[in-house]
Amino acid sequence: MLPVGTTAPDFELRSHKDEFVRLSSFRGRKHVVVAFHPLAFTPVCAVQVQTYERERPRLDALDAHVLAISNDASPSKKAWAASLGGVSYDLLSDYHPHGAAAAAYGVLREDGLSERAIFLVDKAGVIRWTSLHTIPEQPDFDALLAALRALQ
Repeated sequence: MLPVGTTAPDFELRSHKDEFVRLSSFRGRKHVVVAFHPLAFTPVCAVQVQTYERERPRLDALDAHVLAISNDASPSKKAWAASLGGVSYDLLSDYHPHGAAAAAYGVLREDGLSERAIFLVDKAGVIRWTSLHTIPEQPDFDALLAALRALQ
């Protein structure tokens, strides 16, 4: 897993909105929460994604945008977003080449899934905070908020 202080590797991945999203496009404008999660349509991942959606006003107030990434194909991410009642931020597909973004961040597992890992990337493109969780563990949203506040 990449350490704090590392320049975040750039990537361009397809969103559930059928658009390509490039991490570097946020430089100078937004902090980015790069949230790798193992699989769509699973309970812990659903709660994590819904938490980001519910808390979007607080994230927006801290100039932060969420990029939630898994190895699921983009049609699956689109269907999952619909099943969750809609997701306004970006659910990204790291499907092809399989897990390339997760591998660049050091969170691609041997079984082909990504770890549940969060990287807070500042407006300059540097990783300022990380959090690694077991697959069944729900990340602590308040810890993420505290890390974002520290960047202000």
